[in-house]
Amino acid sequence: MTLVRSRDTLALTDLTDRALRVRAVEAASTYDAAALVALTHAYMLGASRKGARTSRRTLDAYALAVRDFVPWARDGGVSLLRPGRRDGGRYVAWLQTRASQGNGKTGRLSPSTVAQYVAGARALYRALRWAGATDAQPFEDAHVPPDPTPGIVRNPPYGPEVDAALEHCEPWLAALLLLCAHAGLRVGEALGLLGGDLSPGPSQPARVTVRGKGGRVRTVPLGRRVRAALAALPPPAPDARLFEWTYGQATYRMGKAFRAAGHGATWRGFHAARKHSGTRLYRATRDFTRVGLFLGHASVDTTRRYVAVPEDDVTNEVEDF
Repeated sequence: MTLVRSRDTLALTDLTDRALRVRAVEAASTYDAAALVALTHAYMLGASRKGARTSRRTLDAYALAVRDFVPWARDGGVSLLRPGRRDGGRYVAWLQTRASQGNGKTGRLSPSTVAQYVAGARALYRALRWAGATDAQPFEDAHVPPDPTPGIVRNPPYGPEVDAALEHCEPWLAALLLLCAHAGLRVGEALGLLGGDLSPGPSQPARVTVRGKGGRVRTVPLGRRVRAALAALPPPAPDARLFEWTYGQATYRMGKAFRAAGHGATWRGFHAARKHSGTRLYRATRDFTRVGLFLGHASVDTTRRYVAVPEDDVTNEVEDF
């Protein structure tokens, strides 16, 4: 779901320095969360390191964080323009002791959720400084403890669930799942594919050109099952999108297929499908570098977080030590 209209953001970037400062000061003084979300987005798209290449999901995540932090500051008597030096740490502590809400879950917010909310609040203050509204940095010394549980344990790769779910997928949904679980694409990359990104083979698409994070482009070879799934779809025009779904629509449909296959409780989103691809390729190659290139990672350290390595992985190698 898009949480702020793009024209609101564009209007802010077109303001003079003085007008932008006035708008930012007014929004912060009145705890106007919607206006502060727009300001944060304007900064992210116009002045952050990634600029206009900032993903929609990042923008939406930061919007959610700003909408959480601003009421906390208002209700706690924290001035957004002149926060105390310990207010950032107070917010982190509040998040860590706060109960999670929704989805029928109980318990504390996960460390990753806490980190995401704090990242959004930090982005808000970068935006306020960019607008000239304040020099405050309340989160400069705030420490967000990392999650001690590795990501591959918290969200492991799918296993047999992929083939089970495929039996309940119509052709478009099957192609999307295979692009993630076999070709290793991020779901956003798959949903953004155009007809011209598919490179034809003798009878089926043989590889796909992917525009990934940070504007990086890579060419991904397609396995037999992915090629067959894509060949079963009506060929799109070169400048037409392969899939017409939004992320939310694709997630809803895939969750429904997993439930129909009897794996509704194990559905954890598309990222576990990408990890399924990385884990299978590592088992075949035993090479993190090659897996990282396939997945489009900038660092092999990231790749290691995508691969489930058995605890007895080196048993045979140490047998004769």
